[in-house]
Amino acid sequence: MNLKPIANKIIIKKIEVEEKSIGGIILPDSAKDESFIAEVLAIGPDILNDEKKKDQIKVGDKVVYSKFGLNTVKLDDEEYIICKLDDLYAVVE
Repeated sequence: MNLKPIANKIIIKKIEVEEKSIGGIILPDSAKDESFIAEVLAIGPDILNDEKKKDQIKVGDKVVYSKFGLNTVKLDDEEYIICKLDDLYAVVE
């Protein structure tokens, strides 16, 4: 099943980052800080048709997102986040 965003929505998927300590020890989930980096999977038509916004983000970009005001949905054992462009803070380059 695929998700297709409507209006000004964006669908992103959280990227799980494996963290290691300075000594190379892999940290367990309970010791990690939560990462707010995700990959853009789909962009709604209102953003793609807006001349000012369409060049700010594209599918495949890695972005830093807000932890507040997001909607999550689980499909086929995968969790996706549906948000607005304003909920994204930066593109990771």
